[in-house]
Amino acid sequence: MDRLARLAAAHGVATSYSPAPGQSVDVPDRTVVAVLAALGVDASTPEAVRQALDDHDRAAATRLLPPTLVLRTGQEHPLAGPLAVPAGTVLRVDTEDGAPGRGLGPGLPSGVHTLRAQAPDGRTARAALIVAPERLPQPEHRTHGLMVQLYSLLSERSWGMGDLADLTDLATWAARTAGAGFVQLNPLHAAVPAPPGEATDPSPYRPSSRRFADPVHLRVEDVPEYAYLTGTERGRMDRLTERAAALRDGVLRKDAHIDRDAVWALKLDALEILRTVPLSPGRRAEYCAFLSRHGSALEDHALWNVLAELHGPDWRTWPSGLDDPRSPRARRARTRHLDRLDFHCWLAWLTDEQLARAQQAARGAGMPLGLVHDLALGVHPSGSDAWAQQDALAAGMSIGAPPDAFNAAGQGWGLPPWRPDALAATGYRPYRELLRGLLGHAGALRIDHVMGHFRQWWVPEGRPPAEGTYVRYDAQAMLGVLSLEAHRAGAVVIGEDLGTVEDGVREELARRGVLGTSVLWFERDYGGGGRPLPPDRWRQGCLATATTHDLPSTAARLSGDHVELHHRLGLLDGPLRAARTADAAERADWLTVFARLGLLPGGHGDEEARVRAVYRFLAATPACLVGVWLPDGVGDRRPQNVPGTSLEYPNWRLPLADGSGRPLPLEELLASPRLHGLLTALRDELTAHPPPRRPGARPEGRGG
Repeated sequence: MDRLARLAAAHGVATSYSPAPGQSVDVPDRTVVAVLAALGVDASTPEAVRQALDDHDRAAATRLLPPTLVLRTGQEHPLAGPLAVPAGTVLRVDTEDGAPGRGLGPGLPSGVHTLRAQAPDGRTARAALIVAPERLPQPEHRTHGLMVQLYSLLSERSWGMGDLADLTDLATWAARTAGAGFVQLNPLHAAVPAPPGEATDPSPYRPSSRRFADPVHLRVEDVPEYAYLTGTERGRMDRLTERAAALRDGVLRKDAHIDRDAVWALKLDALEILRTVPLSPGRRAEYCAFLSRHGSALEDHALWNVLAELHGPDWRTWPSGLDDPRSPRARRARTRHLDRLDFHCWLAWLTDEQLARAQQAARGAGMPLGLVHDLALGVHPSGSDAWAQQDALAAGMSIGAPPDAFNAAGQGWGLPPWRPDALAATGYRPYRELLRGLLGHAGALRIDHVMGHFRQWWVPEGRPPAEGTYVRYDAQAMLGVLSLEAHRAGAVVIGEDLGTVEDGVREELARRGVLGTSVLWFERDYGGGGRPLPPDRWRQGCLATATTHDLPSTAARLSGDHVELHHRLGLLDGPLRAARTADAAERADWLTVFARLGLLPGGHGDEEARVRAVYRFLAATPACLVGVWLPDGVGDRRPQNVPGTSLEYPNWRLPLADGSGRPLPLEELLASPRLHGLLTALRDELTAHPPPRRPGARPEGRGG
């Protein structure tokens, strides 16, 4: 192994990868050098490589402790083998509750502690010691729930897109009427605001911040101070609500799209009016407690929003000094714009309140889980988190995917990755705090691309995705942090493990209690001819679904409409006729299975009967969670997102609609006989197929 390869291996950077069994692709040296540079390692010349290797070997030889250690609750003494310390070294643990100096052993409580070491030669060291339960919390009972993109769920009271009051209504209805156990959402993370004269990126998977929810989801009328508006301010608010009604009515017309920027412009005006109403003493105390709880992270986020209003939403173009949140100029800005900074903190508090109310309503109505929030893989490079956490993110890098059978060019998603060395150096604080915030008002968390806990594909800025490479993360540390925070919140974790997955990853996730994601159309017996996988061979530890936000709706899949859409968008790899033939064969495979299992009485039936058969099949599997894509309940044929498109398709902007494309307000949706029929059929099938009592679960699900 040459020196560059040795240096790369020492820092978890791959110099080759295997896109398929029996294949190996070498990573260009320039990619390896660029990735090492993003990790703070100079490999630009042979001399630099030699020096970096010497520095690494010297540090490894003299280091008493790594920056972070992760133990499982009850685990025996960890410092053995490669982590051995010199004989006579004294090890003491200061636990997170403030108790100092206890010994290191299996009786340590779970938490984030400090390990101190003193060697006989006088050397000392300290490390973060994370003690986490072996397995994550599991669902107490098998249950079903709804999956929805919140923005698409307009009611007759919302302001042009779905909001947190709509979510509260949906969750309460779903629990009381349909016996649902959860509502799974798109990421509600704070978005990057639109640059002047431009439209914002509507994707919920490229947020400004994953640590705070977006106030665009607020129901303005539900802010308590709304009731105390009088005089001129009440008149201004009434005019805004009239404009909001017109905006909503426009979106509910056929072929209309959600305009998130227009919604936010109205809500921002309304919230600035509400800000003039003083908080009551009790509400002021609650607000101060929120500020104290979130501390500098909230202040950074609020300041980024203030500076984005003044200088545009890309901190990389701001005046000198403001690009560093710890600079003297940034500190002066905090003081100079204190009132506006407080306004943005107040917005975060209001949003947190309404999120809490939605989860309380869901649980109060009988949902065992309630809200299932979605954690996006990364953040927008110009946004709040990328500005405030520059020391934890790899500058000049983007997360993506290598070339594969589904995308010959590979993918670059424009999201800066975590630096694994920076995470370890801080005891994984950025990830711990992120999880804690998301799990505060959730019964479960879906993690997008959960395989990123093991490795991620880094693409140097300006290079094609094919010229990236894998960077390894400490999966045991990442999963340990996940387990600790999930236990503290009492929350279930669902991993999106579709697509190309490294050998052993699904097995390890299953062992740790992370539920997988199984999508009907991808569950086939790949070792036995590729036939549809019988329901009794599905894994138990998963969320079983018919589709996702990136895939066709079930009605579109069963009719072949998705093939026609991809043809119109220029996304087919081959001739339309061949695509139609292959799709028809796949569809026939599944319909034959449904008929054989008695899920399609009287033949193949109409579309509504076939959609019901899909969900009855899911209920016949042992999956502990079954998710119903809410648009499937009314025959909506349009996907919410078509990967590989931007301007060609209105991604993330479609209101929920019926099979003809007519938008349905929440009130009409929940009165739909078709939706009621689907949920009743699903509940009946779940009752007929109680969960099996068998140890373990098949972890080898296949993704698309």
